[in-house]
Amino acid sequence: MSTIHPSELSFEEGVYLVKLARKTIEEYLITGKRPKPTEIPSEKLRRPGMTFTTLEKLDFSTGKTSLRGCIGFLAPIQSLVESVIESAIEAAVGDPRFPPVDISEMDNIVVEVTVLSEPIKIEVDDRFKLPKYILIGKHGLVVEKGWFKGTLLPVVPVEYCWDEETFLAETCLKAGLKPDCWLESSTRIYYYEGRVFREKSPRGEVFERDMNKEYRDLCNLKTISQNH
Repeated sequence: MSTIHPSELSFEEGVYLVKLARKTIEEYLITGKRPKPTEIPSEKLRRPGMTFTTLEKLDFSTGKTSLRGCIGFLAPIQSLVESVIESAIEAAVGDPRFPPVDISEMDNIVVEVTVLSEPIKIEVDDRFKLPKYILIGKHGLVVEKGWFKGTLLPVVPVEYCWDEETFLAETCLKAGLKPDCWLESSTRIYYYEGRVFREKSPRGEVFERDMNKEYRDLCNLKTISQNH
């Protein structure tokens, strides 16, 4: 079966994936077992797919959130629903940056699922032209060189108001490389598309993030490239 592209998803299917991620985490933290998906709304969700699950802890006194875990997959090695289940569990208990989530925390955690397209290698004759191929708010990046590899999701440059060059540099750093590694011909750069579905509050209504609007609203309009 062909890999599902995020553009193929309906909003209702995105809502289902977020609810599946939360249900999976809570069942796993209580029972220690990986639940099987039920009431899958369409057969298309059984096709191979790639997701990241992001968990953010909400401080109710300030309304601000902080990262609590984020894990995902950049290869379509399992169905989209299985990818959500696996990424959700790993975000909760397998992110090496954080201790495992306790079930008592789930009342304060906002769940977000990003559905990704397959990464496409950017081919350019002039490395300085790489930023022109990147669309902030639409693309995530992968940087790869030898054993080093790192990725940043489409939401990251939006939340930090980065331009395309900064996005490239920060993805190099995420891969454990120098920030200008993207200028080296031996470094491979890939982009992928992503759609982001998120709870408005813990266990709250699910919505789809409009990354272009967020970028316009959060960031100085002068920083937005002519590509957009």
